[in-house]
Amino acid sequence: MVPPATFTSYYGRPIVKAAPWEVDIPAYMFLGGLAAGCSLLAAGADLGNLPELRRVARLGAGVGVAGGTAALIHDLGKPMRFLNMLRTAKPTSPMSMGTWILATYSPLAGAAAAGEIAAMLPRPVPIAGRLLRSGARPAGLLAAVLAPSLAAYTGVLLSNTATPAWHGARRELPLVFASSAAASAGGLAMIATSVEQAAPARRMGAGGAVVALAMEWRMERSMGLSAETLQLGKAKRFMDASRALTIGGALGAVLLGGRNRGAARVSGAALVAGSLCTRLAIFEAGQESARDPRYTVIPQRERMERRTEASAGRG
Repeated sequence: MVPPATFTSYYGRPIVKAAPWEVDIPAYMFLGGLAAGCSLLAAGADLGNLPELRRVARLGAGVGVAGGTAALIHDLGKPMRFLNMLRTAKPTSPMSMGTWILATYSPLAGAAAAGEIAAMLPRPVPIAGRLLRSGARPAGLLAAVLAPSLAAYTGVLLSNTATPAWHGARRELPLVFASSAAASAGGLAMIATSVEQAAPARRMGAGGAVVALAMEWRMERSMGLSAETLQLGKAKRFMDASRALTIGGALGAVLLGGRNRGAARVSGAALVAGSLCTRLAIFEAGQESARDPRYTVIPQRERMERRTEASAGRG
């Protein structure tokens, strides 16, 4: 009997090219999600007459999207490359649609944040300041409309690639990113808002954390062989840290955050750090799955065998 052929690739080289991204891209995904969650929280605070929470969330959204855009442009190398991406709009391309979402959302979030800054300036404020203050509410509400798309599109973008771990997580990854974004936004607001006005932030942080953990659990079971990459090296360390921080932050928000300002700040910081670690873990897992040809070839062979068996059954 001839033994089963051992798996290999040409000269042991990767079959799928790893994404040429550095830490700028995970930072962009985290900051963009944080900004999106803050915009949703700010809109709710605005409609619920919670001015302190609204101010913190709007400023968080403005700073988050500015930092995320800077990280993206730094990865591209030249600002003009980002502008060139706006020359076309392709509905079937997550990257094209994401670029347009970011380009539309950013000025709205920036205008809402500028309105809050103008409101903090000593009176009398100039005409420009009054215009900024009056335009902050409509800009903030429009930003909140775009926020879910901004939070989730990076997950769609990663899962649309040939990278085995990211593609294997295509059903859950956008939900993981969106719920993690909600947890980080709630955590940021818990850090900077008084206990009395931070109740919506605590609910958002704890709820986002629970959904993120559930989606991560489901994601690992749907990824197949490539789920191993989440249990190796940097990805494992980041994922373990993410789970510990997210669970601790959610428990702190629910049990202590409403009574103690210090506990609320610590819990909020844990939720923010947990969200960042989630992005880093998924990023590292995808890169590792691209470098090791096993995660490309073995699932391909399994799919071929299933198709062959199905064809034989129909015959």
